[in-house]
Formats: sequence, structure tokens, C-alpha cells
Amino acid sequence: MAALLVSGEAVRRDGVAEVGAGPEEEEEDRWARLLPELVAEVVRRVEASGGERWPARKDVVSCASVCRRWREAAATVVRPLPESGKITFPASLKQPGPKDFPIQCFIKRNKNNSTFYLYLGLRNNLTVATDKGKFLMAAKRFRRGAHTEYIISLDADDLSQGNKAYVGKLRSDFWGTNFKIYDSQPPYDGAKASSIRSIWRFGSRRISPQVSSGNFDVGQISYKYNLLKSRGPRRMLCTMECPSVQGTWENSFKVKSLRRTGTTVLRNKAPRWHEHLQCWCLNFHGRVTVASVKNFQLVATADSGHPDSAGDEETVLLQFGKVDCDIFTMDYRQPLSAFQAFTICLTSFGTKLACE
Repeated sequence: MAALLVSGEAVRRDGVAEVGAGPEEEEEDRWARLLPELVAEVVRRVEASGGERWPARKDVVSCASVCRRWREAAATVVRPLPESGKITFPASLKQPGPKDFPIQCFIKRNKNNSTFYLYLGLRNNLTVATDKGKFLMAAKRFRRGAHTEYIISLDADDLSQGNKAYVGKLRSDFWGTNFKIYDSQPPYDGAKASSIRSIWRFGSRRISPQVSSGNFDVGQISYKYNLLKSRGPRRMLCTMECPSVQGTWENSFKVKSLRRTGTTVLRNKAPRWHEHLQCWCLNFHGRVTVASVKNFQLVATADSGHPDSAGDEETVLLQFGKVDCDIFTMDYRQPLSAFQAFTICLTSFGTKLACE
């Protein structure tokens, strides 16, 4: 059978390789032949030599991108987000944050095209106006009949549900008071994809490549109606299927099992009325500087409808607030992931006719 030479590789006309290998395959094979111990030491030294923080941390990601052996070595060296407190790979966005301190992020809003961009804060200060940040994910708002949807993607330039960077979506009712969070990946083994209809195909592969994509219900957010228009901040209730802290870091690259962790119920922390300022106040520790009805803090609460939920009225698990015209801070911690925190914050945008 006749053969064609394509990129240095002999290929039959039916597309099956006969002999030889291209230069790219040879180069990758050369790196893959290195001893695992040597590869792990290289990754360890790259992380130690200035790779602790972004943007220098991109060198660690580059090491994991060489080939499968290097990716596996990176998984043994780089500690998971709950332990290290560092966002490294895309998989980190679906993992719970650290327990002892929050991950500080900020959201930029573009009103012209109804787009929202989430960034990791790179500066350890209280000012985000000059912080360029590390881009994490983006969301775009679409109107679908009586519903509103936010499509969430790892690609700031492709915010469609059909692209491979699609990670999930947020869907609201007509009033904008009840929301459902859909993850592109199952939250635990045996989870069933939602039957919600969609005109787009699913293509998420960048978070966990070996897990089939779909729309899995992982949370609900509701705002309490305020039909009498009484004064006061919005009141929220969130019911979340949070990611497991016990999952191994290696599973982020090669999924083996996902354990169900139970339900987390969150309520907004009650503010106090300041007589002198004549407004409702919360202590955001300098992270929020502009008064807004969108500002909130969420704490865990026990709920009789979910016996596995546990309450802690003091520890703020998620806080969100305004610092500039179109800039908002978002600080989250365990058990929430960056993806879940981002979707909860997205619900605060937009007018809620029945709540204010």
C-alpha cells in the first residue's frame, strides 16, 4: 500500500502509522525517559526557586505540561489547595479552599457585554485597584426566555457552553431570586446529570479530562422575598454540594473516585444598624470600601432540612463586596471552591424586583 510522508512519519492512506515518528513525538519521548525521581526533583526545585507565587508559578505549570510522566511528578510534588493555599492548576478551581485563611480574589464587571472576570489577587494588601491579578475564569450573562443563565468558562474569549473550557453555569428564575448551580463534572460517584435542556453540546475537558461532561446540580441559592419593601439588606440562603477535602491531589489529574461529602448550608451574616451613619454595617476588614446592597458575608448554619449540615456563625466562609464602580472583592475558604464562590457572587448582580 502506498504511503505518505507527513511530518516525518510514514502513514498509510487510511491514516494508520506504519513506521517512524515525528520530531515532536521524539522530543516528548526523550523527556519521558527521564527517571521519575529526577523529574520530581526538577519540579521541586522550580517551585522552590521563586515559583511559590504567580506569575512565577507558571513555570510549575509548564513542567506539568511537558508530558504524562512530568504531570504525574508534579502531582506528587505540588500540594493541593486545601493544604498549600495556592491555586496552581485548573483543577484547583474545583477544590475547596484552605481552612485557616481565605483565598483573596476580585471580580471585574463589564456592563457593556454582561461579562464578569474572576482574578486571583497577587498583592497582599487591601487595595485591588492596581492589582492586575491572575485570571481564573469568566462568566457571561444570557437571557433564555424567562430565565437568565451565566455561562462560566476558563477561556475569557470563548464564553460558550460548547467550548472545551466550559466549567459550569448558573441559572436563575424570572424574578432573579432563585438560582441553581450546574457543574460540568459530577460532584461524586454516581451523580446523575440534570435533565435540563440545552441547545449546546458539552465540551469541558480541562478540569478532569477523564470524566464525562454534563450539567450536574451542585447548589441552590435563594433570596428571601421583600414584597413589603421593608428596609434592610438582602437575605440569602445557599445549599451547596461541596467538594471533598479528602480527595487525593493525584485524582485531580487522573480521576479514580469522588466521595460525597454532604450538604453545606450557608446564610448571610446579619449586619448591625449604625445609628450615626444611618446604614447597615458589616466588618469586611478593609476589603470592601463602597456601600452596596450587593455586599454580603456568608457563614455556615445548621438546617433541620439537612441533618448533615453543621453551623458556625462566626467564621465567614465567603465575603463579597464593592471597592470600585466595576470591581468587587471575593474572599472564600473551605468548604467552598473558587467555582462555587464565583457562582454565588454572580447571583448578587442584577436587579431583584422582589427583594428590594
